[in-house]
Amino acid sequence: MKYALSCLLLAVTIQLCAQTISKDNVKQLQKAEANIKEYGKAMITENEWIDRFRADSFFTRGFVQALKITNSFYYPFDSLQTISKLYAPDSTFRIFTWQVVRDFEYNRQRGAIQMRTDDGSLKLIPLFDYSDFTKAPNDSLRDNQHWIGAIYYKILLNTFNNKKIYTLLGYDDNNARSNKKWIEILTFNTEGKPQFGGKYFQYQVDSIKPAQPAYRFNLEYKKEAKARLNYDEDTQMIIFDHLTSESNEIQNKYTLIPDGTYEAFRWSNGKWQHISKLDNQILGNGNAPLEKPLYDDNGNINQKILDEQSQKNKEKEQLPAKSSKKKP
Repeated sequence: MKYALSCLLLAVTIQLCAQTISKDNVKQLQKAEANIKEYGKAMITENEWIDRFRADSFFTRGFVQALKITNSFYYPFDSLQTISKLYAPDSTFRIFTWQVVRDFEYNRQRGAIQMRTDDGSLKLIPLFDYSDFTKAPNDSLRDNQHWIGAIYYKILLNTFNNKKIYTLLGYDDNNARSNKKWIEILTFNTEGKPQFGGKYFQYQVDSIKPAQPAYRFNLEYKKEAKARLNYDEDTQMIIFDHLTSESNEIQNKYTLIPDGTYEAFRWSNGKWQHISKLDNQILGNGNAPLEKPLYDDNGNINQKILDEQSQKNKEKEQLPAKSSKKKP
């Protein structure tokens, strides 16, 4: 009930504030959105990776120009369905994330945080995916220049000691053998700069979970598996699949699959406290996470079309597998 009420208040706030956008600015935003819409699609559907990257470049530049229009914060950009667009529960910012794929061994997440401003001017914080350049993504606080990339599909808000703590749930295609689901922490320092990560997870380390201290939490699992990780509104818990190795090689993350039981995190005393096994395996109504990274939390993208195009890209490129992600 509390979560539903906060969502309703957010929707009303955004609707009321949207009325402050002048008609001229709305027309400008609509035109700018129309101009970059096809680039957004081309980031996914083009057959050659170089064309996908070129479309991403044109899309990014055009999107930034659109965001510079006064009060763009309240404009939904509904037709840009190949990127995730999430407002914070308190409407103080929104976060955009998407990805561009070279092949099944390399993908790069893009992102930006748009802060709400009193005068409607643009305050945009770009996020730079640093995943390829670290072997220990879980072990430190990170700024926007060293972000661990993910496509976010949920934002939660908690407070502790009068500090706002945002929890982001995200997805990463990772590589040809495995996917990742992320629980990321986002806070803002006294200067208003974002900080990713923090010591907000309490759990017993095992052969699957990240070593402690963990500043963010992730599950890595077999590419073809469908591991769930999402927030359940009824129980107010982040519920996720318990994983096991299908070949008794638990050190190889690409062999991990769900075993039919569930674990969870519940927010308590300023931390996400681990629950090792749920008595009632409830995921809530429609709260299973979306497996494709370009979906937002409302699922406003056509999975069938993207799956078909993804297969076409795979058949055309047929690039040799590599041991790790690298720059093109």
